[in-house]
Amino acid sequence: MEEVIIIGSGCAGWTAAIYLARARLSPLLVTGAEPGGLLTTTTIVENYPGFPAGILGPELMSAMSKQAERFGTRVKYLSVVSGVEFNQKIKRVKIDEEWFETKAVVIAVGARPRKLGVPGEAELENKGISFCATCDGALPVFRNQPLVVVGGGDSACEEALYLTRFASTVYLIHRRDTLRASPIMAERVINEPKIKPIWNSVVEEILDPKEDKVRAVNLRNLKDGSKKSLECRGVFVAIGHVPNTQIFEGQIELDDRKLIKITQGTKTSVPGVFACGDCVDGIYRQAVTAAGMGCMAALDAERYLRDIKN
Repeated sequence: MEEVIIIGSGCAGWTAAIYLARARLSPLLVTGAEPGGLLTTTTIVENYPGFPAGILGPELMSAMSKQAERFGTRVKYLSVVSGVEFNQKIKRVKIDEEWFETKAVVIAVGARPRKLGVPGEAELENKGISFCATCDGALPVFRNQPLVVVGGGDSACEEALYLTRFASTVYLIHRRDTLRASPIMAERVINEPKIKPIWNSVVEEILDPKEDKVRAVNLRNLKDGSKKSLECRGVFVAIGHVPNTQIFEGQIELDDRKLIKITQGTKTSVPGVFACGDCVDGIYRQAVTAAGMGCMAALDAERYLRDIKN
């Protein structure tokens, strides 16, 4: 029987593994089909503390995994959790086709950005298309360039406002004629001279995969059907995130956005099951905050295991 199984291998999962391994609990970490999570799909990470020159996302994840394994974390690379049973004191986790019993579980499965699903998006991801302005907006390729933000909620407004520090112009593309954001956030956007809203419109295509960079977006007006091309050098998609929590439905409590509900730190609705990172956090979604929550979950799990032993 395992002491603790960690599900997920982003910043939260690897940090939890480092702490649990140093506590001599020999955690078993399941990476999932994409080891390292979203950071492995990014290029340079400039806002993670300790790297003044920045670090490539895959390099950061590789360093974390080596650190976790150094202290005794056992890793099932490319394995996928295909089922869980949390209704008993001893939890069961199905890894690929084999069931494992464990006293505690740390869930760190993250979330994935909701995508536009338009031509050019997949081909130009990380080549001018981003899902995080805070992560990528300061990169040299975007400086003093026209940029596009897609969305109309608080996240899209925050992205647009952040990008005004670097862009020549920020075009905010929204499918309605008013923002869904909170009144104060919407007011800031409307009053910011660098932000140019384009209402009642959707992105139909991102150009140009043939040039291997973002050159423009093709837009369609939802009211009159008219189409136009808008020149830009970057597209920031801010239409929400989808937590990777489907497998836990019916096993632990989720909120209306499918984020895992936690209380008293990282405790879920089931004793012995803890959650951290972007599958919990629908606000910050930063590498450093995920790592911090991974530390919290590990400490909570360690205390839980100590309490049930006494």
